[in-house]
Amino acid sequence: MTDAQTSMRPLASDRIDLRDPVAIESWMAHLAVGEDELREAVDAVGTCPGHVRDYLGIRI
Repeated sequence: MTDAQTSMRPLASDRIDLRDPVAIESWMAHLAVGEDELREAVDAVGTCPGHVRDYLGIRI
């Protein structure tokens, strides 16, 4: 895995940390959403990635 791929991985898979710019970029790429949409989802349902995916209607 290259450094670029490593830097785009979520830093913590059990929560979404909106205080960490690298984590924000990573989650935006992973979920294919913009920052505003990511923040709205976290504000609505919390930092659990599963809840955020459900809120956004993303099925894996």
